[in-house]
Amino acid sequence: MGFSDKYFFVKVTGKVIVHAEEPCNDHWLPFTNLDLLVPPFDVGSIFCYKKPSNGSFSNKLNILKASLSRALALYYPLAGEIRWNAAAGENQIRCNNRGIDFVEAVADVELKELNLYNPDESIEGKLMPKKLHGVLAIQVTELKCGGIVIGCMFDHRATDGYSANMFISSWADMARSETPSMIPSFQRSIINPRCPTTYSPSINDVFSLFEPPTKQDHDGDDINGDHVLISRIYYIEGDQLSKLQLLASENGKRRSKLEAFTSFLWKIVALSMEDSGKHNKLCNVALAVDGRSRLSEGDGEEKKTLMSSHIGNVLSMPYGSKRSQELKEMPLSNIATEVHEFLHTATNKDHFLDLIDWVEERRSQPLIAKAFASNEMSVLVSSGTRFHTMDKMDFGWGKVVFGSCHLPSSRNDC
Repeated sequence: MGFSDKYFFVKVTGKVIVHAEEPCNDHWLPFTNLDLLVPPFDVGSIFCYKKPSNGSFSNKLNILKASLSRALALYYPLAGEIRWNAAAGENQIRCNNRGIDFVEAVADVELKELNLYNPDESIEGKLMPKKLHGVLAIQVTELKCGGIVIGCMFDHRATDGYSANMFISSWADMARSETPSMIPSFQRSIINPRCPTTYSPSINDVFSLFEPPTKQDHDGDDINGDHVLISRIYYIEGDQLSKLQLLASENGKRRSKLEAFTSFLWKIVALSMEDSGKHNKLCNVALAVDGRSRLSEGDGEEKKTLMSSHIGNVLSMPYGSKRSQELKEMPLSNIATEVHEFLHTATNKDHFLDLIDWVEERRSQPLIAKAFASNEMSVLVSSGTRFHTMDKMDFGWGKVVFGSCHLPSSRNDC
């Protein structure tokens, strides 16, 4: 079997299920309150490597599968399944060592020929596996030039980007016969709610109950049916980000590169809306904030270590909302001030403690980030600058030459 189009052909040469080398006792692992803020969808990571200097592809596959089995002994929930636990009355991770689907493939294309600008053409359905079972699926593909591409697709309910990168980094360590730099923690009690629960009303400005639409949305502007979701990857030079940072800091307050880029993207989206005839419509921008370091503030080294090694979701998504015409006319520094102010509300310990308690009172109900609770234009910015990507994803044949996240084209909430 294989996939082909006018660009290149991918042939699946093997499919196996990799189990944890040392399976744990079969048990249920509940989601934390912060996991419940993530809807059920998959998200992937892809890593491209130049041709290894020695060893066959078959040998590399054997090393990858053996080290993956050892890694899953540490990250055992990733070898399980998300199922309905009738006793608990909710979905949980069944830690049963079902194993993960591991796809082996070859592609009739060289690394330099991949159109990575358009991942719908080069990655989707070719170099990234479709996750049909379990929590994680992996595909390893040898290219015509001898280069190797590793694609991993995770169920976002079980891991956020930080967790996924921590797992892949540990897997790479084990492939090099090294000890993982960090041992994962699945201790749910560190994200338990307080008793009694208490929270600021401001949490209602960040998350809300999810209310399914009463009827299917219809895009009145899509007369020809050509409004389709597309995925693109852009490469931005560091000096360009530095220039954006200077422009965003013109009001006398130094803004971070993330704040500057978010401000720029917010303005660009607003300009696009105005140019396409969506005059003066609301435009939202949200930022994913990792709460690991915030939740351990002032609680000692043990709590800090547990939070930094926690596998799951520890995210909040504060957002700003402005009309496109207003954003069009605002200088970048003023937009950056808006970004800084809404981001600041979620960068402290109290916010995450309140969020945990807020979810506790709504645990049986579907929740959603408020930026995406309506049909308004909304953009999410998520930074991976703290992830172990370029330096840590070495499986024994060199560092990553290109790495990125990937969202399946089947997503309809982007």
